[in-house]
Amino acid sequence: MNIGQLSRRTGVPIDTVRYYEKQALLPAPVRSASGYRHYEDGDVLRLTFIRRAKTLGFTLEEIRDLLALSQAHDGDMSAIRAAAASKLADVEHRLAELTRVRDGLRTLVEACPGHGALGQCPILSALGGDA
Repeated sequence: MNIGQLSRRTGVPIDTVRYYEKQALLPAPVRSASGYRHYEDGDVLRLTFIRRAKTLGFTLEEIRDLLALSQAHDGDMSAIRAAAASKLADVEHRLAELTRVRDGLRTLVEACPGHGALGQCPILSALGGDA
């Protein structure tokens, strides 16, 4: 299949497919005599893996590591589980931080009447600004 067909089958834009090739996440495809890229079903599986891992928040470097671990067919799944557990802990930490930020912003918004002199704005006061 050509790059357009690969893009349609995986939902990954053509420019992203090329980028993943440059980043060595996707192996360089075989080229036809006329220079067109030719992809196999294995490329569809790998690109789908990359897309889904990105959706779960894995960075390209982490995805590279996951792909390397997945190639060790005689290996144990503990390394994959550890990588996923580490990502989960990171996401939970970011969620806690975002919750704290949301709660702080909610308090500021609720404290502000939304009208009146800027010098009396509780949001600006809390942020330490002067109007």
